[in-house]
Amino acid sequence: METTCTLLNYDKTNFFSGLALDYVQADEKLRPFYAHAVNIEGIKAAIEARQQFPQQRQVLADALKKQYESVQTSAAVRNNIALLLQNETFTVTTAHQPNIFTGPLYFIYKILHTIKLSATLKTQLPAYNFVPVYYMGSEDADIDELGSIKIDGVNYTWNTTQTGAVGRMKIDASFLQMLAQMHGQVGVLPFGNELVATFQKIYTRGKTIQQATLELVDHLFAQYGLVVVIPDNAELKQIFHSVVEKELLTGFSHKAVKSTITALEKNYKAQAGGRELNLFYLIDNKRERIEKQGDLFTVAALGLSFSPQEILAELNNHPERFSANVILRGAFQETILPNIVFIGGGGELAYWLELKQVFQEVAIPYPMLVLRNSFLVIEEKWAQKIIALGLQPKDMFSSSFDLMKQIVAERSSNQFALQEELKKVEILYKEIDTLASTVDQSLHAHVEALKTKAIKKLHELEKKMLRAEKRKFEAEQRNLDKIKAALFPGNNLQERTENIAYLYARFGARFITVLLEHSLTLEQQFCILTIK
Repeated sequence: METTCTLLNYDKTNFFSGLALDYVQADEKLRPFYAHAVNIEGIKAAIEARQQFPQQRQVLADALKKQYESVQTSAAVRNNIALLLQNETFTVTTAHQPNIFTGPLYFIYKILHTIKLSATLKTQLPAYNFVPVYYMGSEDADIDELGSIKIDGVNYTWNTTQTGAVGRMKIDASFLQMLAQMHGQVGVLPFGNELVATFQKIYTRGKTIQQATLELVDHLFAQYGLVVVIPDNAELKQIFHSVVEKELLTGFSHKAVKSTITALEKNYKAQAGGRELNLFYLIDNKRERIEKQGDLFTVAALGLSFSPQEILAELNNHPERFSANVILRGAFQETILPNIVFIGGGGELAYWLELKQVFQEVAIPYPMLVLRNSFLVIEEKWAQKIIALGLQPKDMFSSSFDLMKQIVAERSSNQFALQEELKKVEILYKEIDTLASTVDQSLHAHVEALKTKAIKKLHELEKKMLRAEKRKFEAEQRNLDKIKAALFPGNNLQERTENIAYLYARFGARFITVLLEHSLTLEQQFCILTIK
């Protein structure tokens, strides 16, 4: 497999928000909202800040050992778990919910980014150890988002009646039926049966989604020492006890976020506003909001009500029943992990930039934020079609209208652009204006109006000439439309839509190795990956 990576600045893709672009470009407007610049000096500063924070490493290591008891993981993973006990060890973390079959491609990309950055930092700062971590958002209850994937344009949806935290849901008959349907699609590809066999071994009836996700991620990345953290754990949540108590008694996070959003909204749209209390109550198959009503704490959906004394007793006895929402989730992650870098997508960075004051309120170190790696994977058949049109892979981020204009301009023997003629019209009306103004100065406005009207009509003629010329290139238009639909399904980035199953079934485990080879660390650029 031959591959080439063409790097592109994110602002050239037209798919990223202004906030994400400003962050990558270190725009001064965002400087008050994060702690560390994205460079090696920022890494050193994050390490220094983390060293001042009391870390309960033994609790973390014990929780991880118990979590991995039923998993035949690699020596690299077990060694990294042991390294977490050392004060010189820090983590590089990405987070995502337990999407079935890993969900969209960027799930894979962000994990590989943590692996690559951890290895690179070890070479640059050999006095320290860096452990790549995937933090599983297993308490998310959005089954509509997490229970669907798309493989080469074909949608698969898990039609389950289960509710609550998706991580606690169990593989059922409808899940296995979906897997069988998938087999029919990918089984015909070179590595399709291998992939389906892996899925069948991991996704067995009765197993929870969080356990299956742990096993699948471990299967794909254990050789690189990736440690998976499932935070739905009483011992880990006990470490966060004081923050949850402060949230219950004072609602501090909402106030902190509100002031930050007010400042951010001077230039950007807010991502997540949060609530008066940013906690859920998690029990069995239910995850419902905790709300304050007068002196009582209520969980309306479950018909529960607690006095202040009762809610604190519940927290002391059952810390696992308290689940942070998006506003406090990052603070929980950074409490239990000795973390220095968080790698996330544009949306994740947007809400993290709202949280710096939340971290300060509870004296938790705020990590360096790094925009995750992005790839556009172009198979040889599409690369050849792009070249046949006289284009380059990077051109695919331009609009179809602009690309067809370029194709027609390069291949047409006819003139359809009227730039020179428009210049002549400007000169002509300037001469007319000079003549008219010698007769009556008031005629100047009339001549300007005539010129504006004439130029507008000529622009309309130019567009009609281009459309007429484009009709002679209908085959090129059809080919361009096919390429665009394949590379940008639903007019979206491939990585936000497609699952890894097709590319793995096509190229095997080597595809993941190639992605890792081309993964960046702190450079923050977009890779167009062409495969031959």
